[in-house]
Amino acid sequence: MTRRLEGKVAIVTGGGAGIGEAISKKFAREGAAVLVVGLAEDPVGEVVEEIVAAGGRAAAFTGDISTQATAEACVQQAVELFGKLDVLVNNAGVFPATDELDKYPVEAFEYMIKNNIYTAFHMSRAALPYLQKTRGNIISAGSEAGQMGSPNITPYGGTKAWVMTFSKGLAVEQAKYGVRVNCVGPGPIDTAWTHKETGPMDKKMEKNTVEGVPMGRRGTPEEVANVYLFLASDEASYVTGATYFVDGGVTSSKSLSGEEVPSELKKEPAGELVLSHSQDGHAEIRPQDTGHMSS
Repeated sequence: MTRRLEGKVAIVTGGGAGIGEAISKKFAREGAAVLVVGLAEDPVGEVVEEIVAAGGRAAAFTGDISTQATAEACVQQAVELFGKLDVLVNNAGVFPATDELDKYPVEAFEYMIKNNIYTAFHMSRAALPYLQKTRGNIISAGSEAGQMGSPNITPYGGTKAWVMTFSKGLAVEQAKYGVRVNCVGPGPIDTAWTHKETGPMDKKMEKNTVEGVPMGRRGTPEEVANVYLFLASDEASYVTGATYFVDGGVTSSKSLSGEEVPSELKKEPAGELVLSHSQDGHAEIRPQDTGHMSS
């Protein structure tokens, strides 16, 4: 079978961990040259090495893409290294806190504005001149929380609702240039964010989050990456302005119906990718950003 992204060039932000690692490796496996983007402490270098060792093409870019200059430098590096740009994946994001709103840390909210919203804005803005040349596409990370709202993560859901609405408007605006814009809305995925040991959820919230999935389990990063692959490919040539939820049915039925699923159906599929960093990811505020979001 022809590889679905053969000859294409993609940027994957937040590409070194969690869902981003799976997207980077899936795209490379399908023939794309991938610029894997992350912060300095993210394992982007390791992911690039693993892609290259498997016979793919990839390079790393580290920096704070919530700023205009760095976002523009990121896009420029992809074009200089690989000659063009076909796909931008706005996957970068953070999930630093959970609490009721009157107790929710203001700094955590500002941190999400910076990393969930500014990154998508600046990267999309910088990439569009190149995507218009190739009639490429943008795929951004929404969330089931952005569709429905979720208690104790209300500000997080708000940032994802912004991304999803931003993408719809951008899709209509850019259609005349042949640029498609879509979103993927993950539900609870098996990453650092949905485990109490590695993310901000407590035991009760983790239990309710998983048991609220009609399919009775977390999704895998690769299951999400499969949908990104479809939207990035020419197979989705008539799809724009859409949000594809990869959520095990959460947005259709927010309940504890997952308790009724038999144990054999709760097992995650094995997948094809070797993912070393699915449990890495930004689930707390970086020390160097503390006290600086409003400045």
